[in-house]
Amino acid sequence: MTTLLKQTSRSFYLTLRVLPSAIRSQIGLAYLLARTTDTVADTDIVPLEKRLEALGRLRERIAGQSTAPLRFNELAEKQGSDAEKLLLERVEDSLAALSRLSEADQKLVRDVLKIIISGQELDLQRFVSQRGNRTMVPLETEAQLDDYTYRVAGCVGEFWTKMCRAHLFPEAPLDEKTFLQDGVRFGKGLQLVNILRDLPADLKKGRCYLPSEKLEPAGLRPELLLSPIYASKFLPLFRQYLDEAEAHLRAGWRYTNTLPFGQFRVRLACAWPVLIGMKTIRKLKAADIHQLQGRIKVSRADVRRTVLASLLACPFPVLWRKLLT
Repeated sequence: MTTLLKQTSRSFYLTLRVLPSAIRSQIGLAYLLARTTDTVADTDIVPLEKRLEALGRLRERIAGQSTAPLRFNELAEKQGSDAEKLLLERVEDSLAALSRLSEADQKLVRDVLKIIISGQELDLQRFVSQRGNRTMVPLETEAQLDDYTYRVAGCVGEFWTKMCRAHLFPEAPLDEKTFLQDGVRFGKGLQLVNILRDLPADLKKGRCYLPSEKLEPAGLRPELLLSPIYASKFLPLFRQYLDEAEAHLRAGWRYTNTLPFGQFRVRLACAWPVLIGMKTIRKLKAADIHQLQGRIKVSRADVRRTVLASLLACPFPVLWRKLLT
């Protein structure tokens, strides 16, 4: 599994390496399986029905409801990425690793994958199945957007929290409800940043995650969101969503600092996505409508500086708190 993780995700592999060994394999495996289901769902060259059927078979295997071997050779051959091809070719290895976890850890991994796959299936049904002759399909309501961010990322914060709590600090005196809620908001915030950053690419695919109940009162339509003509209407709404993402990430920072101080490895693993996500938000807020038509992201050099600053500040609470101001 370690080799597969290293080959399929260099960035997450670095995060994984900093985690304590007690939770590293479980979180790494959950990531691999989620990447595998995501690869199946995102293979646009394959008809919708075949993708849903493949997702269904994979969901049943992950849940332990089937033992039928999965052969994704056809799907694997249609991947443009060697990493995604490898994920599909090695799916049985990932499933075998799942069966070797303890019963309690298997349940946590299966529960989170069940929710993630439900979000992927809903996404396919909503944007591919319902598209028909329409050029663009938006979400309809804020509730749908919140539900989506929970299914594909908020539930990961929940899973991460339960896994860490069980293996690393089961007796630590924490406000359990708030801690879990902040973990969910942490995941939602990261996903909302992804949605806002990836808006141009999603619009090209005919997908709009910004709901029509917000667009229509502002006089906006999905296909015109990035038109300079509508910038005065779009940018204020876009920045409202950036403010929402920032509020979620600040809950993620509170979550990070609620962790027992001795859990510095987990604190680092949580701090990096919060700090990089906040830098992404600042870049998106500063961008004009022309810049937003491209993909805005934090540079690798800036990521390295963020990681180094957090490593140096980690032992010193005063410096650590200043990382996010």
